[in-house]
Amino acid sequence: MKEEHDVTGTETNPANRQPGQKDTRNTGPGRLLIAVYAVFALSATARAGYQIATKFAEAPLAHILSAFAAVVYIVATISLAKPGRTWFRVSLAAVLTELVGVLVVGAISLFDPVAFPHDTVWSLFGRGYGFVPLVLPILGLLWLNKRRPS
Repeated sequence: MKEEHDVTGTETNPANRQPGQKDTRNTGPGRLLIAVYAVFALSATARAGYQIATKFAEAPLAHILSAFAAVVYIVATISLAKPGRTWFRVSLAAVLTELVGVLVVGAISLFDPVAFPHDTVWSLFGRGYGFVPLVLPILGLLWLNKRRPS
């Protein structure tokens, strides 16, 4: 019986995979995705830290949401870089949380601007960041779906 191989020469049948074989979420385009998440983790953390330290009383909800976004980006960055089923699930939860956050905060900030007197990373669907916060979780979910562990 002939075994199937993919273009890299590895076996495509999950039953034939070697124990401990790495998953591929953090290779190829996945590395770029992780790098973008890392940049957003850093920028959201810096933004939240600055806002909380200097302007917290002016818009506490917006600044708490900025800090929450920073935590989501940090968790997504770490979990996307780690192999294994558990880290895959953590990645999925983080990216889904990000998508819901962007959609909810984006919609509220669009239809009720008074609710967010200061912008967050997710305000107006990430307009201040070139809408990357809106596109990033969609790309993340597509990548995770493609690289789902067997």
